[in-house]
Amino acid sequence: MNLQLINTLFMVVDRSDNYIKDQGREGFKMGKKKKNIIIISSLLGTAIIGGLVFAGNYFYNLAVNPNASKEMVFGPENETVEASTKEEKDKTRVAWIMDSLNYKDSYRISADGLKLHGYEINNTVETKVWVVTVHGYMIQGKDMSDYAKEFYGMGYNVLIPDLRGHGKSEGDYIGMGWDDKEDILSWINYIIEKDSNAKIVLHGVSMGAGAVMMTSGEELPNNVKAIVEDCGYTSAWDEFSYQLESLFGYPKFPILNMASLVTRVRAGYWLGDASAIDQVAKAKVPMLFIHGDKDEFVPYYMLDEVYNAANCEKEKVTIEGATHAEASTTNPELYWTSIENFINKHLS
Repeated sequence: MNLQLINTLFMVVDRSDNYIKDQGREGFKMGKKKKNIIIISSLLGTAIIGGLVFAGNYFYNLAVNPNASKEMVFGPENETVEASTKEEKDKTRVAWIMDSLNYKDSYRISADGLKLHGYEINNTVETKVWVVTVHGYMIQGKDMSDYAKEFYGMGYNVLIPDLRGHGKSEGDYIGMGWDDKEDILSWINYIIEKDSNAKIVLHGVSMGAGAVMMTSGEELPNNVKAIVEDCGYTSAWDEFSYQLESLFGYPKFPILNMASLVTRVRAGYWLGDASAIDQVAKAKVPMLFIHGDKDEFVPYYMLDEVYNAANCEKEKVTIEGATHAEASTTNPELYWTSIENFINKHLS
């Protein structure tokens, strides 16, 4: 082998070695770049997931945790009102139950072990008719005093439950009507245990209306003769979607999806489970639907959606000019005449 050929071979080997080194350096650079992209993507993904978990928990606390502030929902308390004045107004609102009658505190244990409280008021007039009137979101049974007074005046016994997480009932979450329906069934059984021939009417306002509508889709005893819902929502999912956009201007995806997952973990149900519109489709008991046409909290259009979904005997009443949960005070004559006529029709 001549010297020129040897030199040529060494040149080829040297160039090959340099090429391999260069490729190695480029490969190292590309591998480092790819690794950085993976790290950044992972951090970004973790941040997004963490943000969604935070948002889901925040919305859960805002909407479903009864112990968290609801200032974003209802607005701040009016600090210009003196505490003594507010206390006096609160006493006046609940006076009929707390002062005018010798009411009885009644208790039930829920299927999941919560101690539930209710106000039981037996009429001085002998009657077998009971009205179970159910309060709304973030208030309590005694706040239904005005409704109870009207039903009592019609000659009926009245039972006013504190929903779980409200009033004197145990619970660390708001059932939005879904778990509450099981509790209402327990109160129905409580009345029947007292009198197997009792005739029972369910009445609810706002979330209480959602609760009685959700109860309507269960297997009810023949003792339940009529149901009255006042400004109830189609479902917790629909109501929170509406509020999420109304209060914050945010779309429901993905925040509400995460909030629903958090609700499932912390409260045991999905927001989509709490559906009045699905439950009334299975209802057999006659139902009266009432809604104010100026309601912007549970929007008025939901009236037709739940009414049209119901397969039971049904009637509906629009209270013109009424905002949320104000139907009974905006046009009390139409409100109470409609309810009394409906109840009398189905008790006979």
